[in-house]
Amino acid sequence: MEIFQAANATVGSSATIKAAAAAVLGALLATGAASGPAAAAPQTAAAKTAAAQKPQLRTVFTAGAKSTVRYTRTSGYISADYDAYAAATAVLSGRATGVPKSRDGGVEAVRVLRIARRSAVKARTQAMNQIRGLLVSAPAMLREQVAGLDRAALIRTLARLRPGHDLSRPLAATRAALRRLARRHQAMDAEITELDAEIGPLVEQAAPALLELFGIGPETAGQLLVSAGDNPERMRSEGAFAHLAGVTPIPASSGRTHRHRHRLNRGGDRAANNALHTIVLTRMRFEDRTRAYVERRTKEGLSKKDIMRCLKRFVAREVYRALTTTPTERTTQTDLVPAA
Repeated sequence: MEIFQAANATVGSSATIKAAAAAVLGALLATGAASGPAAAAPQTAAAKTAAAQKPQLRTVFTAGAKSTVRYTRTSGYISADYDAYAAATAVLSGRATGVPKSRDGGVEAVRVLRIARRSAVKARTQAMNQIRGLLVSAPAMLREQVAGLDRAALIRTLARLRPGHDLSRPLAATRAALRRLARRHQAMDAEITELDAEIGPLVEQAAPALLELFGIGPETAGQLLVSAGDNPERMRSEGAFAHLAGVTPIPASSGRTHRHRHRLNRGGDRAANNALHTIVLTRMRFEDRTRAYVERRTKEGLSKKDIMRCLKRFVAREVYRALTTTPTERTTQTDLVPAA
């Protein structure tokens, strides 16, 4: 924790990333964790054996004070100290040359509001799961009262339950618990609706061309904007954005066949990948152009998974063009004038 506090105390902009890396290295040297993976791993026989197999650094992505380092490991103990050390040395040596997100415009506002929305959705889902679980073991009288109701009618019915004052009886206690969970579900519904009303205009202001694409709504557009950041020009090409979203094809062919196979990319920003997946599913169902493409590629012998991989790569190209060619007016923190 002290290591990341030292980095956060140093980083204020992209110009001070190397100073943050130096701070991380200094903290690691002070704690004795910078001597390599063996020093960060526990001193057990298994850990010593795993530490002897040094990992190879594949890719370093630098984003402000936080750096994510991926390794090709056969086995071994994964240490946060060693990850921080490898990221800091990559920055100081010049291997990590990525431009961090600026986080000073409307996209950052979308990001923080989406955090609140995501937690509200999780709380609503949890409340619904708990309601279903309680109804399984509830008394037969209560189960028959709500049998056959859809979710909306179920929540309304449970929110109007009257458990009574004597909660020592299981039936009354179950009614009280179901009523509280139903009202929590309603509160989360209202909160999500309010957040959608706040996020929608921000997304439309940041990338109106993105919302004009088929199958992209405020939710998927908001996630793609957050993944790209306030400065999408930091991505050198649409291939770089596809790599960020984890939709770049990975060769899986042995090289001895005429047909070169590719497999799904399991890396990248999985939230952005999920947004692209949702867009592809919508287009496969409702867009004539995509349906014709799926039919043609199916006749060529491609599986549904391979077809969706190709479609996600195509959608990533469209999204990148919409993000980088749309002129947007960004209000930064330095543009704000203090009140008189």
